[in-house]
Amino acid sequence: MSLPELKNDVLIRSLLREPVPYTPVWLMRQAGRYLPEYRATRAEAGSFMNLAQNREYACEVTLQPLRRFDLDAAILFSDILTIPHAMGLGLDFVEGEGPRFAHPVRTEADVAKLEIPDMAKLQYVFDAVELIRKELDGKVPLIGFAGSPWTIACYMVEGQGSQDYRLIKGMMYSRPDLVHRMLQINADTTIQYLNQQIEAGAQAAMIFDSWGGVLSDSLFQEFSLQYTKRVVDGLIREHNGKRIPAIVFTKGGGQWLEDIAQCGSDAVGVDWTVNLAQARKRVNDSVAFQGNLDPMTMFGGEAAIRREVRRVIDDFGDVGSGGHVFNFGHGISRFTPPEAVKILVDEVHSYSAQMHK
Repeated sequence: MSLPELKNDVLIRSLLREPVPYTPVWLMRQAGRYLPEYRATRAEAGSFMNLAQNREYACEVTLQPLRRFDLDAAILFSDILTIPHAMGLGLDFVEGEGPRFAHPVRTEADVAKLEIPDMAKLQYVFDAVELIRKELDGKVPLIGFAGSPWTIACYMVEGQGSQDYRLIKGMMYSRPDLVHRMLQINADTTIQYLNQQIEAGAQAAMIFDSWGGVLSDSLFQEFSLQYTKRVVDGLIREHNGKRIPAIVFTKGGGQWLEDIAQCGSDAVGVDWTVNLAQARKRVNDSVAFQGNLDPMTMFGGEAAIRREVRRVIDDFGDVGSGGHVFNFGHGISRFTPPEAVKILVDEVHSYSAQMHK
């Protein structure tokens, strides 16, 4: 399969801590509900699942933010819950409530039935990756992604989002063996899933450990990080002669930076509670960092956006050697004014370019 060569590789170089002319920027959930064109495409698709499982729709919404903003990466439009859906848990998205599973994993018998799904059930994702790469025409790299084994398990057991994680934590404390089996299956499935995204054309891979931060110390390492590491260890890191960087993001994981930095990924995503200068010292500059603006900054007006962008870049420090990818510390809010994103991207590029001189 022949795909267009990459014309803007600043993101890849920064993830690999190579010299760059400016700090690259992309945004978690950059293809999403804050854009009117996304909402129009979503309405045309009729449902979130139709949107995600149709490669033309998935390609369209992946490219929409790149038509508006000078972003340095595209990220595949999909969802972290495609894996448990392929396992037969029956994913649906309820308007105003978010994802729900028809068949959550609650008992020993439920766990015993789990197995690595046939990747053919996820072919729509790989088809979308290939189409997006062709349509991008090398403009910027495409990031593929998956949820961490722990984060996926949270949804599988809770059956939906949760405020207290009572069901998954109850199982973890009472039957850790069941949770470990689920995590092993999730990890091995995620390795196959991400590697097929890479083979289809993804040029970087990101693991979202959205709920790792709800665990206590030692349990984070046992139930989340060791399985994230298992995924990272299994990833294709060279494809068609190109290095495939891996990014790991644990929301609320700032206290475990040293541990996360040793999981084998090239970059660690951090939320807005982390000071980037201190983070670099804590890990002895052994990895790149991605982040870490508070998404709510976008509601503070232009002066605040530009001020906070500069603060994040200044916090990171020496930008010329690469190692920093500008992003939010979590996903963009659905209420974000698109013009605020334009201001942010402009400030990241213009200010960091001065710093790189």
